[in-house]
Amino acid sequence: MRRLVSVGNVLVDITAQVGSLPERGGEVVASGSRLAPGGSFNVLVAATRQGLPGAYAGASGTGPFGDLVRAGLRDAGLEVLVPPTHDLDTGYDITLVEPDGERCFVTAFGAEATLSEQQLAELSLQPGDAVHVSGYGLLDRTNGATIPPWLLGLRSDHVVVFDPGPLVADIPQSTLRAVLERADWVSCNEGEARQLTGQQNPEHAVETLTGQGAGVVVRLGPAGCVVGYNGRTVAVAGFPVRAVDTTGAGDAHVGAFVAALARGLDPVQAARRANACASIAVGRFGSATAASSAEVDELLAR
Repeated sequence: MRRLVSVGNVLVDITAQVGSLPERGGEVVASGSRLAPGGSFNVLVAATRQGLPGAYAGASGTGPFGDLVRAGLRDAGLEVLVPPTHDLDTGYDITLVEPDGERCFVTAFGAEATLSEQQLAELSLQPGDAVHVSGYGLLDRTNGATIPPWLLGLRSDHVVVFDPGPLVADIPQSTLRAVLERADWVSCNEGEARQLTGQQNPEHAVETLTGQGAGVVVRLGPAGCVVGYNGRTVAVAGFPVRAVDTTGAGDAHVGAFVAALARGLDPVQAARRANACASIAVGRFGSATAASSAEVDELLAR
């Protein structure tokens, strides 16, 4: 793998730290806030900080949020492969973060949900490109009609990494089957794994998903993750951390994992680096807080 190309959704994260969620009809005052690119941006930034170049192949808008997204991508050293969509702004995600780092979201889709067949057909993938797909882009109201047929037409040397995301239950089954058929790796958290497989036990969920042909990572938060590949199922321990903000932790894990595979590490070694990267990310406020390669090396050395 020489580059990570994401057809996921990059939108704007409007993040606020709150003491607790407001009651219905109530109001709380945030102790801190941030406005920054988020969504699949976090995956690309994590991969780049671990040494794997990235490019955004999703759509963006022409309003202030679209401008913010493209500026953030450029500042992070990420290529923008699709011209902006006129007369429509990029969407946003409202994130409320509680003191223990747990968060909840409200998402409003915009231009990133309008990726067309023509835009995908005009993409020029390079040999060795890996492709990141997010479940947010596979809904009926986003890009579920355009991304799966494009994926199925990719060459076999393009590694496809699929992160179903928290809205996995809203992805049509036919769309989900098509993407899983082409995916080389599936990375999801424990709850998403249960929804995908009906299995309560993470190891059993991994075995079910690997039986469909893909390598699998089931993320378990501070406990680490379970990796399945080539008939093996391996638990990889996590790292103790005091969570400040868990927003983007899964994205950091995905990006770091792919970057480690690109360096030639085996999946268990890659998962250990991804666990370290995600543990550092949750100790920071904001979304694109993935660690650098040097920071991961330092944590692993300790």
